[in-house]
Amino acid sequence: MAAAEADTETAAALRAEVATLRTRVQELEAENQRLARIASSCTCGFKESNVGSITAQHNAKFRQSSTLEKDLSFQFDHTVVSTANEVQCNVNAEGNGLPDDSSKRTKRTGRHVGNLSHCPKRLVALKVMYFGQRFYGFSSEGNTEPTVESEIFKALERAKLMVGSRKESCYSRCGRTDKGVSATGQVISLYLRSNIKDVGGDMLDERSEIDYVKVLNRILPRDIRVLGWCPVPADFHARFTCLSREYKYLFWKGDLDILEMQKAASKFIGEHDFRNFCKMDAANVSNYRRRITEFTISACDRRSNNDELCSMMIKGSAFLWHQVRCMVAVLFLIGQGLESPSVVDSLLDITKTPRKPQYKMAPELPLILRSCLFDKANFMCSSDASQSLTEHFNDEYHHHMLQAEIFHIASSCLPFPEPNSLETLQKKRNHIPLLSRQTEPSYEERISKVKTKVADNLK
Repeated sequence: MAAAEADTETAAALRAEVATLRTRVQELEAENQRLARIASSCTCGFKESNVGSITAQHNAKFRQSSTLEKDLSFQFDHTVVSTANEVQCNVNAEGNGLPDDSSKRTKRTGRHVGNLSHCPKRLVALKVMYFGQRFYGFSSEGNTEPTVESEIFKALERAKLMVGSRKESCYSRCGRTDKGVSATGQVISLYLRSNIKDVGGDMLDERSEIDYVKVLNRILPRDIRVLGWCPVPADFHARFTCLSREYKYLFWKGDLDILEMQKAASKFIGEHDFRNFCKMDAANVSNYRRRITEFTISACDRRSNNDELCSMMIKGSAFLWHQVRCMVAVLFLIGQGLESPSVVDSLLDITKTPRKPQYKMAPELPLILRSCLFDKANFMCSSDASQSLTEHFNDEYHHHMLQAEIFHIASSCLPFPEPNSLETLQKKRNHIPLLSRQTEPSYEERISKVKTKVADNLK
């Protein structure tokens, strides 16, 4: 009798627990539907990392009950995982596309957060600014770190903006600036995660889109900033659809003859073979003809220690490896009176000068990729992101001005040197004219060596 009463009490307790769980399941299903409406644009995968303990706890109890209770256990498991899946896809309250706190907990456990390959995406162009002093160039294809490109991809992955791999993102870049070179208008393009489900629709409210500028600038290092973004068509390529590129090179005037330099700079305008004004890469480049559309030298309205800051502005359709720094180096020799402007004519004439004379390039630090021009690419930046950028640049400017003032104070403590005209005269006497110097191999000699090496490897 006692055993029968105990069985009755156990059965009643199980029925009460089943009723409670059914009520909980209904609540979770309602919550699931609510979250599904909020995150309807996201279909990311999920691995139940943050609900496993709850599921395991109820599974243990359900296994002790009848077949009906086992079915209910499966329903409960499915509902909890489905709900967590929708939470994982949900964007946060600011609408910036970052995952919520549950994804951060998942990251700390070391488990896979989920695959974003099925999320809505769109092809986006980003305008990027960076101060190149500490970077080993823009491209991350080498083994030397850090590079600007590697830092950008780290930020994209951390912000969960990447959809698939880098190869799947159709990534392209406008230019590959060298070690130490800066940019205020570099452009890259790739597919990024989007808040807009139908990016091909005629009516798109960009205000509901992820604020790519704001999100990335929160993560990027201080010497890299995204200045704007814009949607671009599927056939857009940051390198090949660029109409023109503009570079600036800063320098102190000193004793340079700016008029002679400008006279020589004008000779670069037009389409020429610039093989004597670049670092030749015969294995990958066979055409060294490029078009320069504008080349001007002007003052920058900045003075220091009775010297004036100037800049060269060079605009063209495309540029060769180290082309700008080589052109600037020759102009400096002309400005110092060591070469005549006519030397530019001789170096552009590859029949007369088939081999490049050996000379040192201009330093990389003052060179800036100023802008890249595209057809119908209107870069956007929200008011919040724009204000943050303004504050950031002002802070950086004041910081570097303070550093400059420290160096200025230190230099004022030194004895002021007397002008030494003999040193300038000695420099001119020691100068070897460009056309009289030792030369590098010609393109034909280089390509012949490359072909011979390839043939030897095939044997």
